[in-house]
Amino acid sequence: MADVLLLFTGGPEYLGVSTISRKLGISKAVVYRILQSLVSRDVLATTPGVTGYRLGPAAVALGASALRRFDARTAAAPVLRRLRDQTGETTTLSGLVGDERVYLEQFESRAEIKMTVDIGTRFPLHAGSSGKAILAQLPDWRRDDILAGDLGALTERTVTDRETLADQLDAIAGDGVAVSLGERQSGAGSVAAALVTPDGEVHGAISVCGPEYRFTGEKIERYRELVRDATAEIIRNWANGPAAGGRRD
Repeated sequence: MADVLLLFTGGPEYLGVSTISRKLGISKAVVYRILQSLVSRDVLATTPGVTGYRLGPAAVALGASALRRFDARTAAAPVLRRLRDQTGETTTLSGLVGDERVYLEQFESRAEIKMTVDIGTRFPLHAGSSGKAILAQLPDWRRDDILAGDLGALTERTVTDRETLADQLDAIAGDGVAVSLGERQSGAGSVAAALVTPDGEVHGAISVCGPEYRFTGEKIERYRELVRDATAEIIRNWANGPAAGGRRD
């Protein structure tokens, strides 16, 4: 059963009985029984009109649970705490889960009026700076699959036109930083960059976020540089594996 599930990590979104049978060298009857057992527990799911199986909500929940404990949280904590103090705004860490992202950590602004996020809640990748920062760094085939799917509007500013969004993602990939003003949440501003390991694997993103009216052009440019530097430091910390000292507040 574990071998079947592992085929869904890093491969095509949908896999059929024949493909799994061939890759694992086991009979189609056995594969079918395993798949039905996983579907019954919501670990795998099917989509009407689409041939094959995909990861289901239970698998996504397991992934989110694991991501909450992954080493990047330890590597990111001191950097995000300092970034919060440098900007005066809330800083966040998001993890990539399937074709969505979840907030894994936040360090709240000490300002009276501030932005906070919902830890563990899933969000689409096409809306908001953290999601778009991640989406821009994904392999072309995966980005294309996501852009071909549902691009629902979360606010009146959410970009839902595929061509416009594709152009924005190209620019974000080149710059390394995404900016959002009210695209995921009305009245919120954010600046984000993806966490990409040296081997090119995208794990998530960090962001600076707060009330939109405080995200002036001058501040956005400053936050761009701070976020770039912060992601580079987090990746270094992650690779070197130091413990994150200090209290969490």
